[in-house]
Amino acid sequence: MRRTKIMTDEKREKEYLFKLLKKVDLKLSEINEAIKLKSDEVASMNKHMQDHKTDMDHLEKNNMREAIFNFSLQGEHSVENRKRLIRLRDTAYFGRIDFKENQSDDYKKIYVGVHNFQDTESNANLVYDWRAPISSLFYDFELGEGFYETPTGIIRGNISLKRQFRIRKGELEYMLDTDVTIHDEVLQKELNQASSAKMRNIVATIQKEQNAIIRNEEARHLIIQGVAGSGKTSIALHRIAFLLYRFKETISSEDILIISPNKVFASYISNVLPELGEETVAETSMEEIASEILEYQVNFQTFFQQVAELLEKNDPKLIERIQFKSSNEILIKIDEYINYLENEGFKITDITVKGKPVPAWFIRESFIKYQRMPLLKRFNEVVREIVDNIFIHYRIEIQYKDRTDLHTAIRNMFPSYNPRMLYKGFYEWLGKPELLKTKAGNTYEWSDVYAFIYLKSRLEGLKPDSKVKHLVIDEMQDYSEVQYKVLSTLYPCKKTILGDINQSVNPFSSSNLPIIEKVFSSATTMTMLKSYRSTFEITQFTKRISQKIEVEAIERHGEEPRLILCKNNEEEFSKIKSLITKFEEGDFNSLGIICKTQKQADHLHEALKNSYDINLLNAVSVAFGRGIVITTAHLAKGLEFDKVIVPYCTEKNYRTEPDKQMLYVACTRAMHKLFITHTGKLTQLIAS
Repeated sequence: MRRTKIMTDEKREKEYLFKLLKKVDLKLSEINEAIKLKSDEVASMNKHMQDHKTDMDHLEKNNMREAIFNFSLQGEHSVENRKRLIRLRDTAYFGRIDFKENQSDDYKKIYVGVHNFQDTESNANLVYDWRAPISSLFYDFELGEGFYETPTGIIRGNISLKRQFRIRKGELEYMLDTDVTIHDEVLQKELNQASSAKMRNIVATIQKEQNAIIRNEEARHLIIQGVAGSGKTSIALHRIAFLLYRFKETISSEDILIISPNKVFASYISNVLPELGEETVAETSMEEIASEILEYQVNFQTFFQQVAELLEKNDPKLIERIQFKSSNEILIKIDEYINYLENEGFKITDITVKGKPVPAWFIRESFIKYQRMPLLKRFNEVVREIVDNIFIHYRIEIQYKDRTDLHTAIRNMFPSYNPRMLYKGFYEWLGKPELLKTKAGNTYEWSDVYAFIYLKSRLEGLKPDSKVKHLVIDEMQDYSEVQYKVLSTLYPCKKTILGDINQSVNPFSSSNLPIIEKVFSSATTMTMLKSYRSTFEITQFTKRISQKIEVEAIERHGEEPRLILCKNNEEEFSKIKSLITKFEEGDFNSLGIICKTQKQADHLHEALKNSYDINLLNAVSVAFGRGIVITTAHLAKGLEFDKVIVPYCTEKNYRTEPDKQMLYVACTRAMHKLFITHTGKLTQLIAS
């Protein structure tokens, strides 16, 4: 009886899908015809303008150009609609709920998909966008009572059916009825899939706690603390897609900026928003932001280079410099230094201009009068006050050369007008000149860059970027308190800040939640403890590396991670080759060989590249592909692989706190299988 009902239900669902796709095909035909007509019309108008450019007056040309522009816009809109329909043709929807409002007698069938689709004849919604208010019922409730929020109020009712589908290339592969939020079987099927070269959207498997983060409209700044594999980046991107849908009248993809750790990761996540029907958003890095602020006039080390130096040298003096320049202490000291420059650094004396006396007290009062302005900006105001007063009292106009001499005289009373000289002077004032150590070519260390920018902002001001209406900061733990202080001034907009405080690649400059919450005092923090990426066995293994981490492993089982002891370097190399060969013979898509340092990754790539088709990721890489990838833990952050090999896991190679973080990051990249190779004694960081 039950089997008969299932077969009948499946038949009805296939009929619904068939009828829906016929309507989609009809709409696609209409749009294709409309695009062709608009294209032909634009071509015709362009030809007309070319043929009659000499006998058309200015007004006619302007009218024609405006008409061409409007037709082009309509064509672009039609092309976007076509893209949505093609996606709908492939995967029409993934869920259905039958819902009866309390004031109604009938149950309404609500199909939930990536995009909305409306029947042009009846105006009925055949598929609801996953971001629509009513679609939240699918994510948040089991069978029985449920509700959803609309701009006009809460709608309550009853859910009698909850059904999940897998539709690919217009074919219904399977359907499941469930009475829980996102059936475990569907989630397991998705998690057991092999990896892909791009991050996938997760609209079909969004969990209730994830849905709450995505649909949070109230938080001005939302901080997402998520353990490795919790899907925090994906959730943040789905949140952006939701906000673009919810507030489409006031925000567009052009108003959003993502700060990502590197170009590889930016490429990896670039597919998510287009899959959800939104334009890609601009992406930048902390290095690019710094270069723009400094107008490309200052050379500095990158964060990647700083981490590489730490891992290779473990220099206590370098660690001391990084810790100080990343802390709240340097912010306090720079503020004190600015006060010193204002009160004691400005050595004011009496001067004469065109033979007329300008007393020191007047210069001091003029300087104090503009104390709300950045320090170095005040000197122009002081000069203007002097020029105006000389004219008022003596009727003498100060001409260009005398005005220039006056500027020079005022500036000479100050230690320097060059922010770089004043930054150097800061460490001399501090009594610790050794804390400033530039590299060849007068290049700043990475830890100096944002400390210098903060000082420069106090001296010259920092203009906020008003074009950005929502800022996404990924890998939040890798940015220092000093960097957050600058970001808070530069981007006064709303923010989604995400990361994992357990995955810092430089613990000496990292930020924890209390630090970030202090900078963004109005922030709301939401925590994600469940890891979906790795099997239960891999997640349990990674807890041995970082034992303080709270993480809930999802019940998806696989092989125990393998610790492979080798007699010598030759045998370890041979074992790695053997694991690569097995990968090539299997069904998985990606194998990550994750080293501690770039030198180790380069060396291993050089040894393997003639035997295998293998990709090396380094600081200049811009994309992440399938297949075999050799990289560092630093560059692998945020990425995931079906299989992971972590070589050289010896006591000598992995021993410090930064090493521990790197090892944890490397191991948590594995989805299905993890291999640890070592020659000699295994690192103590993997507890017995």
